[in-house]
Amino acid sequence: MISVDDARKLVLALARPAGTEEIALDQGLGRTLVNPAVAGLTQPPFNASAMDGYALRSAELPGPLQVIGTAAAGVPYEGGTPPGSAIRIFTGAPVPDGYDRVVMQEIVEREGDRITVRNAGENLNIRPEGNDFKRGFEFLPQRPLRPADLALIAAMNVARITVARRPRVAILAGGDELVPPGTEPAPGQIISSNDIAIAAMAEEAGAAPEILPLARDTEESLRDRFARAAGADLIVTIGGASVGDHDLIAKVAGDLGMERAFYKLAMRPGKPLMAGRIGRSAMLGLPGNPVSAIVCAKLFMQPLIQAMLGLPAGPVLQQGRLAHDLPPEGDRQHYHRARLSAGDDLPLVDPFPDQDSARLWLLAQADALLMRPAHDPARKAGEKVQFLML
Repeated sequence: MISVDDARKLVLALARPAGTEEIALDQGLGRTLVNPAVAGLTQPPFNASAMDGYALRSAELPGPLQVIGTAAAGVPYEGGTPPGSAIRIFTGAPVPDGYDRVVMQEIVEREGDRITVRNAGENLNIRPEGNDFKRGFEFLPQRPLRPADLALIAAMNVARITVARRPRVAILAGGDELVPPGTEPAPGQIISSNDIAIAAMAEEAGAAPEILPLARDTEESLRDRFARAAGADLIVTIGGASVGDHDLIAKVAGDLGMERAFYKLAMRPGKPLMAGRIGRSAMLGLPGNPVSAIVCAKLFMQPLIQAMLGLPAGPVLQQGRLAHDLPPEGDRQHYHRARLSAGDDLPLVDPFPDQDSARLWLLAQADALLMRPAHDPARKAGEKVQFLML
């Protein structure tokens, strides 16, 4: 068995760039830029009023001043700005040359076309030209695009962006005992849930998953599913990677030329984990146990997809404080399902007493995975610990 850290390095070494594609900006949510978006204009393109009020000269305060015109967003004032003058101005309108301040309307006394200003303060209330960005500004965040990113790129006058292609991930679950959701299981059968969860996790990480039809426990069925997965950037198998008489995935993958990077690691849950390459595809063989499969996908599949997209590979460990005492840990790195709650300085991490790796309900209730290294000594409530957000 190898360590989690060593396994992670070997898995990430399987990553190959997914390629690129150009898309419309309005399709960019959650996508990853591979080339910077370059601003085609300056924003604001002029000195703009930050509020409704009056544009004037600071040196001529408190007035009185003569109001000689009006400026609104999209309707600039185009006249002169002689000494002793001011204009009525609205938010977003260009501030004419010659004026260096906008005073809010609430502190202005107006009689006819003459104004006097009370306590103007220090704020000039002008957004300078280029205050947000200037023509040629480049934007290339190292993360999936968020709504605010799309707004910025749109304001930069960029309509199309070049992004990483979503890696194609083929999900292959197998076993004679499995039937799809919505099926009435026969005696000895169970509902297949892992493929649904793993596909969702692949999509969450930025991939385009495809759930293949459930494979039967025959070499012929598995060969057919591997043929359907041909061309995928990543093939993720679930179950059947152990060494029992019905665990055929490792054998069939080997017969098809899989170059295996490792098999088994010192981790709970998730000891039987296989990784390697089959043809042009990276391959991960996840355990069939539901919780083990999801935890392994969190630790290995999602970071691999992120690496394919050119992103920093997560997940990131965070610090918290233990909510109650724990006994010593065993000889494998253990990821405990846990709840989080607010603490005085750090979140409180409260692992469930029951860590049965077949209980999906407990995983659905969990906020985090408490990480304990192999042979971790007994821990007291209040000690600092590390966890992964779920």
